[in-house]
Amino acid sequence: MVRSDDTGKLILRLSLGILILLHGLAKLSSGVGGIAGMLSSHGLPGFLAYFVYVGEILAPLLVIIGICTRLGGLIIAINMVVAIMLAHSGQIASTTNTGGWALELQGMFLFSALALAFMGAGRFSLGGTSGRWN
Repeated sequence: MVRSDDTGKLILRLSLGILILLHGLAKLSSGVGGIAGMLSSHGLPGFLAYFVYVGEILAPLLVIIGICTRLGGLIIAINMVVAIMLAHSGQIASTTNTGGWALELQGMFLFSALALAFMGAGRFSLGGTSGRWN
């Protein structure tokens, strides 16, 4: 098999970006009222819920096209930490009845985003491999 780190980065960028973007697009139609309520219940201002659009629409688009990929990955990672703390904190130490981590999807999103934040976009991107945030 031919080794290509850049192809692996492209696959990671597209899978993470598209899957997170789908969540963001759903929130465009449903709104962020539920998230605002969760924030308020934790003593935080509800308007912060609008930042979910940055974490689930803008950042995934950056990751998909490969512009500012490191920054996009970092934003997605922060978004996932907030989502875990707001909606899933009671499941952090839980497993499913089949032995998997209860937050394996959220964990996969978080750690994939961190991997991209550290690795960057790779050659197959509009941002290329140059630059601090690509």
